[in-house]
Amino acid sequence: MDITVQELKERLDKGEQLNLIDVREPNEYEADNIGAKLIPLGDLPYELDQLDGLQDEEVIVHCRSGARSARAQQLLEENGFTNVRNVTGGMLAYRAQ
Repeated sequence: MDITVQELKERLDKGEQLNLIDVREPNEYEADNIGAKLIPLGDLPYELDQLDGLQDEEVIVHCRSGARSARAQQLLEENGFTNVRNVTGGMLAYRAQ
């Protein structure tokens, strides 16, 4: 299930503590980020232990446009995560709203 940038922004603005993962590259993250935990998509299969205990919690993944985070969503679901949400449109949509 995906999450819209509007819903994400509302929840961040309210100060909700979210399990938010940014799967872009470090240089993209340094240029612009919304406070997510950075785990680049290529590193994600080797960094799953960083997310231990979140298998049954909501985990939100985002990237620049939504493509890499869709792959991250699939990878996490294949590894037992039951509530992974992809940010539709990624950072491009987030900054455009």
